[in-house]
Amino acid sequence: MDRPFSQACLNNRDPILNILKRVLQDCNTVLEIGSGTGQHAVWFGRHLPHLEWCTSDRIENHEGIKKWLEQEQIHNVHAPIALDVAKNSWPKATFDAIFSANTAHIMAWPEVEVFVTKAACTLPSGGSFCLYGPFDFKGREMAPSNKAFDAELKYRGAHQGIRKFEAINDLARKNNLIFSENNDLPANNHLLIWRKKQTKITLA
Repeated sequence: MDRPFSQACLNNRDPILNILKRVLQDCNTVLEIGSGTGQHAVWFGRHLPHLEWCTSDRIENHEGIKKWLEQEQIHNVHAPIALDVAKNSWPKATFDAIFSANTAHIMAWPEVEVFVTKAACTLPSGGSFCLYGPFDFKGREMAPSNKAFDAELKYRGAHQGIRKFEAINDLARKNNLIFSENNDLPANNHLLIWRKKQTKITLA
């Protein structure tokens, strides 16, 4: 099997990396949800050598991810964990940050709800949740290319579609994830960052 390739990953890896260098500078461990081809993992792992980058995806995508890992030999990028966000297969370990790219719009909304809830549970206090992709913002006209992409997604499956930022943010807030920043990136995409609410310790 030839290793899988995504032109989108090649196009967006550097703009995303420029943000992650800052956001993840004090982190040690990252869980990537939906590693896809594995291209992001090897690129970010190579350029963020202080991180232990843990890949994950549905089992049917593991072979392609492993191809990239085997050929690139990045010491700090780890073999994929079998993870389907809608099932009870999340790792029990905590991670300093969670990163996911182009996943929310291909999930059904109930899966997005599980995704955000489980992600929050997997982060420690102060941990970062980093979500990349196209989003629909209230009061902002959606770009024509995103409108076309949204229509294409819904044609493929009624459960898919570009997600409203406000809906995801409401869900995040209910799970103690505080919105931190919106980074506008090329091709009408965004890298959204939430931080898990710090737990206050009350001394007796």
